[in-house]
Amino acid sequence: MSSLNNNLVVVFLFSLTIIFAIYHTNNKKHPPGPRGLPILGNIFQLDPDRPWISYAKWKRIYGDLFQLNMAGQPILVLNSQKVVKDLLEKRSSIYSDRPKWLVVNELTGCMDLPLMRYGELWRRMRRASEVPLGVKMTSNYHRVQSDQALMLAHGVLNQPENWKFHVQRASISTILSIVYDTPPIQSLSEPLVQFMDHLINRTEAALLPGSNLVEIFPILSYLPLFLSKWKLNAQRDFKMLTRQMEDMFLPIKNRFDKGEEQPPSFCATLAETQTRHRMSDSECAWLAAVLYGAGQETTSTALGWFLLCMILFPRVQGKAQEELDKIVGRARLPSFSDMKHLPYIQAIVKEVLRWQVPLTLGVPHATTEDNYYEGYLIRKGTICIVNVRGLNRDPDIYGPDADDFRPERYLDDEGMIKDETSDGHFAYGFGHRICVGRHVANNSLFIAIATILWSMTINPVKGADGNPINPDLEGEPGVFWRPKPFSFSTKPRFDDAKFLVQQARDDIN
Repeated sequence: MSSLNNNLVVVFLFSLTIIFAIYHTNNKKHPPGPRGLPILGNIFQLDPDRPWISYAKWKRIYGDLFQLNMAGQPILVLNSQKVVKDLLEKRSSIYSDRPKWLVVNELTGCMDLPLMRYGELWRRMRRASEVPLGVKMTSNYHRVQSDQALMLAHGVLNQPENWKFHVQRASISTILSIVYDTPPIQSLSEPLVQFMDHLINRTEAALLPGSNLVEIFPILSYLPLFLSKWKLNAQRDFKMLTRQMEDMFLPIKNRFDKGEEQPPSFCATLAETQTRHRMSDSECAWLAAVLYGAGQETTSTALGWFLLCMILFPRVQGKAQEELDKIVGRARLPSFSDMKHLPYIQAIVKEVLRWQVPLTLGVPHATTEDNYYEGYLIRKGTICIVNVRGLNRDPDIYGPDADDFRPERYLDDEGMIKDETSDGHFAYGFGHRICVGRHVANNSLFIAIATILWSMTINPVKGADGNPINPDLEGEPGVFWRPKPFSFSTKPRFDDAKFLVQQARDDIN
């Protein structure tokens, strides 16, 4: 009897503890947010194509920090520079994880650096990528960036109707040469390009909200493999992708192992430091390939928006060309040695990335432990989304003209860049997760924009009524905010411009 009573007391105390824990948890103060539906939460309240519109509306109601419920998954939305700095930078040790993307993790074997979980493997891969992409190494890639900028300008000047092809070709050639030391591509149908496009498209499809039911209802991941088509397909693709990536990396590694001389490239440096960073061949192969995806998409999207901006803002175009005439002249093309003397061109790069940021919401972060912020409990595993587009258009940061395209905002009274240490925008991410290739990307954009504006004037096409046709400022829905198709015309800026571009183009071959 005594034993039975003791058991009853234990059960009673255990039940009381559970009840108290539930009550205590439910009564903790969570960040505010809109009321949602049972089970599904706020899923149907969010604009799927332009979520920043919904976030801006809720910011006016709930403030700079609010929480959504997506089928039981807490989503914390960060809507101000202060909140971003306080959480993603000052608390980066617990805010640098990524969501548990089930499909992406199966597809990539948890080796996609921008998307992988925060941990020891991420730290090793990050350190390995910082060496070849650091500021000191960027000059190794100036030659290929200059050549591809010239080929881009040549293509756009002669075939403005095919601008998208020329932008994609140049962006792809640049990043492939930087990563693998490959020769320039001539066609987007080349096997290597097709493979890389498959990698990007497959990853983007896996990331799109609602594209995989298992991401909304994770319990489905416990189904047997034969009932999980998403997992079978992802595992099959992972094996295929890894095999092809290794085929691209290993020849470069083998040349290093044999002591053969080879041009500088990301993979050449990676092979040299592989042992130091304790990286396997598969990890090196994945690191190289995913950096291609991130770099190519960011550069090509930004260049598309740049061309659109030059149609809409001829004043900016003219001012940049005045600077180029003053510094570079008309007898030669711009080079990287001109960069520090072309602050307005640098400001255009910054303003394009601010005004039409390629990743409107960045890449989500996730918390690794419970923590409190301004009295609110933020649970472990909470997904944190930064409204990057909202921050890039925030009047509290950029002034009342934050919605205007105005490169001058980055210049001081003497026309120089105000802060050389700041990106001036939020396109490259935050904290430990800031884009590792941002210095290389900035260089590619600078030389491409300088070369295009030096050689030609970009004008809007005219409709049947003789009036200019302005492009649509609405981007295409998707992971990247790409401009919708648009047209423009080009004209050489001076008599010898076309000849000099053609001559320099011929010298590349």
